[in-house]
Amino acid sequence: MKLNLKKKVVFSIVFSLSIILIILLLSIVMDSSKLNTNYEIRSLAPSFTHIFGTDWMGRDMLLRTVKGLQFSLMVGLLGAFLGVGIAIILGVISALGSEKVDSAILWTIDLFIGMPHLIFMILISFAVGKGAKGVVIATALTHWPALARLIRNEVLHLKNMEYINLSHNLGKSNWFVVRNHILLIIFPQILVGFLLLFPHVILHEASMTFLGFGLSAQTPSIGIILSEAVKHISLGDWWLVFFPGTSLVLLVKSFDNIGESLRMYVDPQMRYI
Repeated sequence: MKLNLKKKVVFSIVFSLSIILIILLLSIVMDSSKLNTNYEIRSLAPSFTHIFGTDWMGRDMLLRTVKGLQFSLMVGLLGAFLGVGIAIILGVISALGSEKVDSAILWTIDLFIGMPHLIFMILISFAVGKGAKGVVIATALTHWPALARLIRNEVLHLKNMEYINLSHNLGKSNWFVVRNHILLIIFPQILVGFLLLFPHVILHEASMTFLGFGLSAQTPSIGIILSEAVKHISLGDWWLVFFPGTSLVLLVKSFDNIGESLRMYVDPQMRYI
C-alpha cells in the first residue's frame, strides 16, 4: 500500500530518532576500557572483533567514534539551546520594542550574519578560555541570527491580532502576552529552528576541533579523531577517516531530517493531505 505524505514524514522522524537513540545507547553500554592504548592490536583493519578497526595506539575506533558523537550531541544540545534562547529574547524585544531598539537589533543580526562563522567562533573560543566551554559559547553566540529574524517577523505579524490587542486593553503586561499568547503560537517554529540549528552547531564544533582549536587531544571528539587520522592516511589506514566521517554525516543528516520533517508536519497544508 502506498503511504501518503504524512505517514512518510512520521516514518522519517522515527527512523532518524532511532539512529540517534542507538548512538546514545552504545555510548552508555560499551566498555570504556577499549579506549586504553594497546600497541599489540594497533592499526588493525575492520573485522568482527573490531568493527571499525583500531587506531595507531590500539584503541577501538568504534568506541572512539561513538564517544565522539556523544560529545558532539552534548555540544550541539547546549549550543543550540543557548542559541535559541538568544534568538527568542532578541527576536521578541525587536518586534515589541521601539523603532530604535528594532533597528539596533536588526543591525546586530546583519553584523553576525555577515561575519565568517568559523573565524568568529575561534575568536570567541579563545576569548572565553577555550575547552568545551569555549566551543559551546562560540557556537551559541554565532548561530542565533537567522532564527531571531524569523521570530521577529512572526511576532510582528501576531502583535496586531485582535486577541493580543484585547489582552492589552484588559491591562495585561507585555510579558504576560508574550508568555501566554505569542510563545505558545510560535513554539512550532522555535522547535523546528532548534532542530535545524543542531546540525550546524555539530558541524562547526567538528570543524573547530579538527583545526585544533577549543579541545585537548585527549577529549573524544570527531574533529580530533579526523585531525589525528589525517597523519596516518598515507599509511593506508583508511578506516580511521571513513567510519568517523560517515558517522558524523549520518548524525547531522538525522537531525536535519527531523527538523525538515517537523517543518512539513506543522505546515497547515499537511492537514489536507
